This record gives sequence, structure tokens and C-alpha cells, in this order.
Amino acid sequence: MKILVAVKRVVDYNMKVSVNSSQTGIDTSNLKMSINPFCEIAVEEAVRLKEKGIADEVIAVSIGSSACQEQLRTALALGADRGILVETQDGLESLAVAKLLAAVMKQEQPGLVILGKQAIDSDANQTGQMLAALSGLAQGTFASEVSVQDGSVEVTREVDGGLQTLSLTLPAIITTDLRLNEPRYASLPNIMKAKKKTLDILPGDHFDIDIRPRLKTLAVEAPAPRKGGVRVSNVDELVAKLKTEAKVI
Repeated sequence: MKILVAVKRVVDYNMKVSVNSSQTGIDTSNLKMSINPFCEIAVEEAVRLKEKGIADEVIAVSIGSSACQEQLRTALALGADRGILVETQDGLESLAVAKLLAAVMKQEQPGLVILGKQAIDSDANQTGQMLAALSGLAQGTFASEVSVQDGSVEVTREVDGGLQTLSLTLPAIITTDLRLNEPRYASLPNIMKAKKKTLDILPGDHFDIDIRPRLKTLAVEAPAPRKGGVRVSNVDELVAKLKTEAKVI
């Protein structure tokens, strides 16, 4: 079985971000970029399935600028066999990404597709669901446990009321939650080996798909700074301030 894993390039979660001077987005200059943490979990799960003998090949795919090659090489160092970059501008909307991933799926014919449930930059949580709708495949979102059997995959997913277990007929699409696994670190030998693995680069117009944005960002603003708290000496003073100053009671 072939597994396709989506990988997104995002600002590293340890970085402090700020709005750029034109208020069109985040200032990414001099910021460390990394694989989206949920995508890293997806890569780890695919590699584990290959190590169990369930999968024959793990393909990492990314959609964005040429800089995404760095994150694809990291995925290759973590155990993916080859990479595919669909080269476009960064910041595509979820629907455009899902359309391009569906086209890659049609080309590669994977038995299983694994994505992170969301990206830490946009937090949209849309691409996996849109991809399932476009491809007409079963989906298991927010997976905390995955078990592949003959012709099907059992997905335990986290829902508000607890855990829900689904049985999906392969091919299927899974999005990963935090508790699915603990991603490994890329060893130095594997990093060196990743440099020799195949990484195919396809131009954005290769699939002849309309990826024009449907939304327009008017402005991006930083939240207002929080004011310092006030210490009160007793309950009566607290109630008085809530009435007269905060005016919430």
C-alpha cells in the first residue's frame, strides 16, 4: 500500500510573530520555519505503518513556494521515501490546497492519505474534510489511534463526548490529532540520506486547476495589549469595582 502524507511549511511554534508594516499578514523575515506539528504527527504515523509492513511507500507532498523543499527534506529524513512539491505561491486557501492534493492523489493512487488536522498558522481545520469531499473517500478526522486491517482502517477519533471509533474502507483519508503519536527526531545519518532521495517539483499549473483566492484579507492587526490587573483587599471592594468600573454586574 502507498501512503500519501501532506506537509505544510509554517512558522516554528517557538517563534514570536508580529504583524508586518503593511498590515497584510505576519512578518516572516528572520523567523525559523518548520513542518506544521500536526503534519509531523502524520508523517510519523505513515512511517510507523511502513515499519509494520502495512505500507510499501510513504510519499510526502507539499504545496507552496520552493522554500517548502526544506520541510519535505525533513519529512524524508523522518522516514518518507520520496517527496512531491507542487510549486505555487504560499498562503493558498484550504480549497485550493485540497484541489491540488486531490490531483496528486489521482496521479499517485495511494491507499491511504494522512494529513494534520489543522495548521498552526491558519487553524482552519478544513483541508482534510474538503479533500475527502472532492475525492469521494471516507474520512476519519481527529484520529488518536489508527489500525489498518485487510481493506479497511479503524480510526479512534476524539469528539466532545469522548472517543468514537470508525471503520473506513480503503482508500481513505485521516487527519491526525496530538495524541496519535510522538514524532521521532531525524538522526544525522537519515538527514544525509534524505538529500539523495527523490523530490519531484511540479509547477502550479501542471494540473490546470483554478486556485484563485475566494477571500480577500482587508487588514491584519495585532490584538490590543492587555491591561494590568488590580489587587483588591476584600470582596466588597471587588463587587464595587465590578459594578462601577467594569460594569459587568
